[in-house]
Amino acid sequence: MTLVGTKMVSDSRTAREIFEEVIGNPARKKFGFGDKLAIVNVDVQQSYTRTDMFKTAYETDPNQIDYINRISSLARAKAMPVIWSRVAYKGDAGDAGVWGTRTDTEDSLQNIKYDSERHLLDPRCDLSGDDLQYTKRMPSAFFETPLASYLTWHKVDTVVVTGGSTSGCVRATAVDALSHGYRTIVPIETCADKHESYHFANLTDLQLKYADVEPVQAVIDWLEKR
Repeated sequence: MTLVGTKMVSDSRTAREIFEEVIGNPARKKFGFGDKLAIVNVDVQQSYTRTDMFKTAYETDPNQIDYINRISSLARAKAMPVIWSRVAYKGDAGDAGVWGTRTDTEDSLQNIKYDSERHLLDPRCDLSGDDLQYTKRMPSAFFETPLASYLTWHKVDTVVVTGGSTSGCVRATAVDALSHGYRTIVPIETCADKHESYHFANLTDLQLKYADVEPVQAVIDWLEKR
């Protein structure tokens, strides 16, 4: 038997065009929804959402937080968990590890301090007192956090990942969700990044390997039918 490989493709298509081609393929297989989902809202905090306050913030869909609030509210109404993660570090950034060593400016990751303006969730976020909130140190919302045991206790089989950035903490969380055995959904309009190339390239990769990348309406429709 002769094995034939494929050389890496290089063409003039943009990351957005490649994503639209992949997502528009009617034959694409899906993991689908299970019986019970959790909404995991990753780092919807001022450092990354308040473009009026911080250079580190970014906006992709102007209605991102409205969509996050909508699906979070629907999930609560169906007795399904809603989780909010944030990132921050102690005063000397000694808990940031090697991730905090590449730069050291006012805007560097490790200079998001506990209870600072950068650490606060965006005031547009609509939280409930029963939502799980915690601060993480690394990209994934699963790494050294209570998330996995919380989802196990609540008998969740599907994780919906929102927030930012698409190429960073959203991607890391989605990959870990799949690795923990969860059906993983990434609603397109609920994620954001600094550049459309990073955003769409990572949505493409997530769709091809790790998650169902869907319009947020797919999550809304599923929840409304429960």
